[in-house]
Amino acid sequence: MGTAEGGGRGRGARYPPLSALVVSAIAAFSAVIVLAVVHSAYDDAMARTRTLLGHNLEPTPWHPFPHAKGRPPARAALRCAPSVACLPPLSRPRPPPAAAAANASSRRQCPSYFAAIRRDLAPWRRRGGVTRALLDAARRRASMRVTITGGGTRLHVDMYYACVQSRALFTAWSLLQLMRRHPGRVPDVDLMFDCMDRPAVNRTEHGGGGDPAAPPLFRYCTTRDHFDIPFPDWSFWGWPETNIEPWDREFKSIKLGANATRWVDRVPTAYWKGNPDVASPLREALLGCNDTALWRAEIMRQNWTDEAKAGYQHSKLSSQCTHRYKIYAEGFAWSVSLKYILSCGSMALLIDPQYEDFFSRGLEPRVNYWPVGRVGMCESIRDAVGWGDANPAEAERVGMRGQRLMQDLSMPAVYDYMLHLLTEYAALMDFSPAPPPTAQEVCEGSVLCLADDKQRRFLEASAAEPAADEPCVMPPE
Repeated sequence: MGTAEGGGRGRGARYPPLSALVVSAIAAFSAVIVLAVVHSAYDDAMARTRTLLGHNLEPTPWHPFPHAKGRPPARAALRCAPSVACLPPLSRPRPPPAAAAANASSRRQCPSYFAAIRRDLAPWRRRGGVTRALLDAARRRASMRVTITGGGTRLHVDMYYACVQSRALFTAWSLLQLMRRHPGRVPDVDLMFDCMDRPAVNRTEHGGGGDPAAPPLFRYCTTRDHFDIPFPDWSFWGWPETNIEPWDREFKSIKLGANATRWVDRVPTAYWKGNPDVASPLREALLGCNDTALWRAEIMRQNWTDEAKAGYQHSKLSSQCTHRYKIYAEGFAWSVSLKYILSCGSMALLIDPQYEDFFSRGLEPRVNYWPVGRVGMCESIRDAVGWGDANPAEAERVGMRGQRLMQDLSMPAVYDYMLHLLTEYAALMDFSPAPPPTAQEVCEGSVLCLADDKQRRFLEASAAEPAADEPCVMPPE
């Protein structure tokens, strides 16, 4: 006997009236339309979102560098949304015991160049500290605003224009790794950061007592003529666009390559390989020194486009330590290459550098590098090589001391520098840090979500572990 239960088609089965089917179909169709509209609105909102990849932001206002306009699909943006990926910490890390922090006499001393932190921040110590008005004034030249709150547990970034390549992504990652390396120690801060290679805060505009106070602006370099505050550059955590690994790995690789060739077996000429086509009069002039017989120099042109196509097989830094002398020449502005050149253990010939890294303040002429003048540059290179050939043992020691400086520039030292710099800066702030409404919360999950496969590999390889030791002690004032 047939029944209606179970959806049977027996005589007792009942079918919904035609009107009900029509209503259901209309409702389903309407739901699809609504979802499509919501999806389109969400997708449009994501296109306008300021992210670490610089989606839909304006190009660099004063440097004509190209940047990618693309953005991940909406589903990727959803996975990267702060509300999904960046949950508040369950609890604050406990700060170290006061006794351990107070026992500074038994802790290792910071390298001497850490003393430059106080010099870099001196303008604000003399002029009443960092005010909100000064912070706002720095925005004009900043690529992003960085805010750390919650006792050093939460990071927010507000993007103003798209940085070149993956600099913004890796800079945010560096701060996250600092928070991981030193839990409970990173202060709450509010700062403006620029990701380009030329300082912008000129001393002549902010030097005298009647001049306006300098806006505090962090970047990767500074000069003696600028107030920009140098900060460790993104490549310490890797530079995927040029296939340069995170610093600790890259240094070990370079040193291993350097050790493969004894000093006595190295080519007795000065070597440089790079891109001269960067609107750099210095590098263009350097091409004229490419004569091993006359100037004792070998100058090689680097074509990064061809290298990228070839998988960077001819640009490995570990294979470029075969000469006794290596040349460092700045390009259009500051160059990231200084630390890699010093790492070879060759006697580094620095052509009158104008720009300073945070660590380059530890360089001493004729101690861990050899100075070369811009005027009479080819002759100066020839004379440096001539001195080294006449004094091979001392030339080798100069190169080894430069390499030792880079060996001591380990990632723990980089994190210590970041920690001391932010701590000193936070002490000068006269307001409580708070992220602006337009800022995006950033955490490891959201950064990794935005990264492509190669970037992710570099980021994960550079992840920090909590420090087992206390931070180094700042040099005395």
